[in-house]
Amino acid sequence: MSNSNSSHEPAPKPPQVSEQEDACGAQRVQDRIGRHYDEALGESIRRESGAATLRVIRPGHAYTMEYRGDRINVHVDDNDTITQIGCG
Repeated sequence: MSNSNSSHEPAPKPPQVSEQEDACGAQRVQDRIGRHYDEALGESIRRESGAATLRVIRPGHAYTMEYRGDRINVHVDDNDTITQIGCG
């Protein structure tokens, strides 16, 4: 039985991240989340993302609040597991 009133809508597109919001290339290295951070992994994240600099953000440490779009921030937990990667 066919229903002529049914319409197949395309799936919604994922939200687009503007170039300005991802100037550090964080979207290219999201697959590193959940891995154990070390210096070699940090260098590969910086290199593959194309970011000018990399900053590791650890729990309980103080960091400057200025935003730098060309810097990639790698957030780690107390066990040095990567929990988040973003620009800033």
